Amino acid sequence: MTEVLAVAVITVLAVIAPGADFAMVVRNSYLHGRRTGLLGALGVAAGVLVHVTYTMLGVGLLIASSAFLFTVVKLVGAAYLVYIGVRTFRTRSEVTVDLERTTELSPLAALRTGFLTNVLNPKTTLFVVSTFAQVVRPGTPVLQQAGYGLFMSLAHLLWFGVVAVFFSHDRMRTLMLRGQRILNKVIGSVLAGLGVSLAFAPSH
Repeated sequence: MTEVLAVAVITVLAVIAPGADFAMVVRNSYLHGRRTGLLGALGVAAGVLVHVTYTMLGVGLLIASSAFLFTVVKLVGAAYLVYIGVRTFRTRSEVTVDLERTTELSPLAALRTGFLTNVLNPKTTLFVVSTFAQVVRPGTPVLQQAGYGLFMSLAHLLWFGVVAVFFSHDRMRTLMLRGQRILNKVIGSVLAGLGVSLAFAPSH
């Protein structure tokens, strides 16, 4: 499996797995309309870039300072992918969306809500760090790493943009939420398998 394919598969699966970002975009789209949901999606994508920036700096320092520590982070990252894969597969409860609070959101507030929801989410931190630890090698160019980060951000923007469009129509809400359990089992199985395969992949 190439680096690019690994980044693409892990990112897509992590993005579409329902979580805090999903619940926030669903709620804002359902209550306040399509524009608010899309601005929330843009905020989420901006938040991902923050995670990518400090991860690139940290992984780069590890590679430069200690091959052993980098290998440890790589294995921990692989273990984390297996862990979230198993957790996702076994999830029985579904993401709930709080529709009680109906405070109005300005465009800036909608953008800020999406940004803060993502930036303050430790799961996103672990996702970005573990993904970079698996695919970045000592010889991986910085521009290529930046490309991975931009792909992660764009994937979040596109997916949550689709979610915002769907959930600005109330009929679609029940339809998409109903499929969570099947989605979790598929995503969990693939993530766990990727974690195992990446853990045993040679580091070049």
